[in-house]
Amino acid sequence: MIPALLLAFGASAGTLAQAQSCGSGGGATVCLAASGTATNNQLSWTVSGTVTSLEVYRDIDADPAGRTRIAVPGSSARSYADGSANTGTPYWYWVKFTTSAGSYNSGSASATRGTSCAPTAVTPYISANGSWTQTSSATVTAGNSAILGPQPVTGGSWAWSGCGTSGSTRQQTITPAASCTATATYTNTCGAKTTQAFAITVPGSTQTQVMPNPGINLGNTFDSFWGYTPPTKALIDSIRDRGFKTLRIPVAWDFNSTNGTINPAFMAQVKQTVDWALADGLYVIINDHYDLGWFERNGFNSYDPAINAKLINIWTQVANTFKWYDSDKLSFAVANEPDAPSQAKTDVLYQYQQNWINAMRANGGGNAVRWLIVQGPNTNIDNTINYGKNLPSDPANKRMVEVHFYDPFDYTLMTTDESWGTWKAFWGYNYKVANQLTNRNVAAGNDESLIDIQLAKMKYFTDRGIPVLIGEYKAEVKNFPELTGSYKDQNYRSVTHWNKYVQNKINSLGFSGTGWNIQHDLFHETTGEVLDWNLLGSMLGTSEIGPISGL
Repeated sequence: MIPALLLAFGASAGTLAQAQSCGSGGGATVCLAASGTATNNQLSWTVSGTVTSLEVYRDIDADPAGRTRIAVPGSSARSYADGSANTGTPYWYWVKFTTSAGSYNSGSASATRGTSCAPTAVTPYISANGSWTQTSSATVTAGNSAILGPQPVTGGSWAWSGCGTSGSTRQQTITPAASCTATATYTNTCGAKTTQAFAITVPGSTQTQVMPNPGINLGNTFDSFWGYTPPTKALIDSIRDRGFKTLRIPVAWDFNSTNGTINPAFMAQVKQTVDWALADGLYVIINDHYDLGWFERNGFNSYDPAINAKLINIWTQVANTFKWYDSDKLSFAVANEPDAPSQAKTDVLYQYQQNWINAMRANGGGNAVRWLIVQGPNTNIDNTINYGKNLPSDPANKRMVEVHFYDPFDYTLMTTDESWGTWKAFWGYNYKVANQLTNRNVAAGNDESLIDIQLAKMKYFTDRGIPVLIGEYKAEVKNFPELTGSYKDQNYRSVTHWNKYVQNKINSLGFSGTGWNIQHDLFHETTGEVLDWNLLGSMLGTSEIGPISGL
């Protein structure tokens, strides 16, 4: 139960939409209003006094005892859109606020999401040579301009993304340097949205680097099943400020679900982090990570309709939450490292992925044209080239293929000697040692040339206009008793060289890349403080530490 005094309800519990309902405590007052639209319930509030945190709660009746937290906006937030509200269902909302004296609540405000009105048909027009043509595709020579001018001309509002478009002007002039896709979103006067994609081809070019480099992972956070510290805005801001352009957010959706429904508080945390990242100008990727292996370790020996239904159910909830998010800057990745090391298993994997693509496209909104990322078998380069070239098809032609890169494994990740091999500490032609611990040098042929050869294999896809994501890569510093003094330092220096070399190679090949990173690795998980500037520079691809000579 929630103490009645702390709730501090105003007299307007269950008030009409837009009427403010206030609550006070600890020297602060928060007044909440709510209204339903065709696509969501809109909440707005005012704050007087100082509050240190805000939380949004929801229930299907005015009794707060069973309410559920659905969002944790920043203390400066003054609005929230509840896109998960069901059409026709009345909801009651509260904003819980914390001051130095304790926690209190606004009064309740009620809203009902309205019946969706019919979307307005959008007709695409392009002027590529001085005259208008009714079409959604055009060829533009590099350096020349084209005008995108969808209709209707009046009523409603426009939003744009891709190909250098921006803002709310209906007509957009673009000068593309490479093939690209622009997306127009039209919102009519009753709130229904329609998207229209424009495919622009620049001869001699392909759109292959979809997410800008460098990128980084927010690992061991939302994908964790052993507990984690929720991300903060300070952390996301620091990632942006240090120079990263893309953020991959691994997520364990099923682990954070109850009877097939993603827990609203967990969804709200993920959504808040995505909102922070997009507001900072970052590109964002969200996936279904290991998630205790329910999908990617299921064997892929044969197609299982129950597995498929579970996959589509989870992703439909994600798609609904992010339905109208920027389709170029927020991407979905169906899985992480699906274990399918044969042609037969890859065929089963790709059947699931094809069904997922179809479901995302049918979901509509931004998802009809959002970048979708499918994983090659085991996200292994050789398996993907050997078994996975025939990727699932995509009617929107906005599909990427993902692999991960940890070669040579005995150097990047191996932590103990095994019968089949031993861990290595020194990688790179100039970082190998000659006097002691020579058994810890990587084998001949596993230095820079291995990186060049392996990553170049993925040009099979970019040469055919299919973008590539290297979703994970990183060499870990070895902290073994055998490594001491200058030899321990040489391993550390070698790691900075590997990370920088791989990042720069990814970029030079036209791939997108997100290096692996976990909590308290490069950044403090709450303050965003940089914990290792040398490793940070190497992951950015901007710096490395040279080798110690004479070892």
